[in-house]
Amino acid sequence: MNQVTPRIFIAATQQDDGKTTTSIGLFAALKKRFGRIGFIKPVGQRFVEVEGKLIDEDSVLIEDTYDLHTPLEAMSPIAVEPDFTRQYIDGGNIKHLTERIQHSFDRAVWEKDFAIIEGTGHAGVGSVFDLSNARVAQILASKVIIVTKGGIGRPIDEIALNKALFDQQGVEVVGAIVNKVLPDKLDYIGDFARRGLARLGIDLLGVLPIEPILVKPTLHQIAERIHGAFVSGNRSCGRRHVSKVIVGAMTPANLLPQFKTGTLVITPGDREDVILAAIASHHPEEGQPLPLAGFVLSADHLPHDNIMEQLRASGIPAISSKLDTYTVASLIHSMTVKTTPGDHQKIEIIQQMVEKHVEIDRMLEKIRSR
Repeated sequence: MNQVTPRIFIAATQQDDGKTTTSIGLFAALKKRFGRIGFIKPVGQRFVEVEGKLIDEDSVLIEDTYDLHTPLEAMSPIAVEPDFTRQYIDGGNIKHLTERIQHSFDRAVWEKDFAIIEGTGHAGVGSVFDLSNARVAQILASKVIIVTKGGIGRPIDEIALNKALFDQQGVEVVGAIVNKVLPDKLDYIGDFARRGLARLGIDLLGVLPIEPILVKPTLHQIAERIHGAFVSGNRSCGRRHVSKVIVGAMTPANLLPQFKTGTLVITPGDREDVILAAIASHHPEEGQPLPLAGFVLSADHLPHDNIMEQLRASGIPAISSKLDTYTVASLIHSMTVKTTPGDHQKIEIIQQMVEKHVEIDRMLEKIRSR
């Protein structure tokens, strides 16, 4: 296996703490310093089918964003399907899985100047099939950065717990990044986190602020979440971001003040008064944002054909869902918002944020040190 190309393993204290955000930002920052960057997510739990192969969605995102010209199966060698764990316990072959990861790594970093390895969840995830993040980092001879969510006590406790697993595998943790911190508390959290982590022998390499747009879902993501289908809106409306969600349960007169830019209205399709009120208020000036993000028409109801025609003519996107209003609202409220391929605005913000708030050169010094 390649032992020459410098590399870093991006781990986290929990799922959705910011590994992919960190990977996207580090990729751009390191590309400025090295040129050719490779990427691999050895074990993936969220995947999509690409040309008949199960590929981790983060590998698809990185390839789409940076055009690596690397085979996707090399960037995503192991997809943990629903039966994967059971089949492994029944008679899995760890040697075969290890060799697949090493071979894929060699392909992913071929003629690259630096490699980013993205983990899955916390350090122990994958232990059930003998491929915990700590073990994978050891297999790929990589040092580690741990990403955690904002705060002081809890993140440091969780980093200590995760570090113990990496220590057990003989893997060095070179630093930590604290993510999702309120902008007005960056310095405060940074000061205490730096001192607290120093007690564990870990450098604080960066503190990333909460960026509101990064947690705003798109209409397309919402449609997937609620198993809905677009019944109004053009092809590009799926990328529209939603900043506020309201339930159209009050009278149109009381709802009108809520019809603001970025607002998604959930209402059964037979509430034609609400839909007509939205259409009547929907007169965006040229070059200005549309007043509404769109509608979710719940409970498998659609308005009469003539109102549907007016809705489509207005340009307001609408998603039809068979689910009731409460279930739709609950699913949207609890959804985890991921950056997706083609989400250029979010990707640019992430790149700028990591370049500004992470000590990239300090990280590289730690990677190079023995």
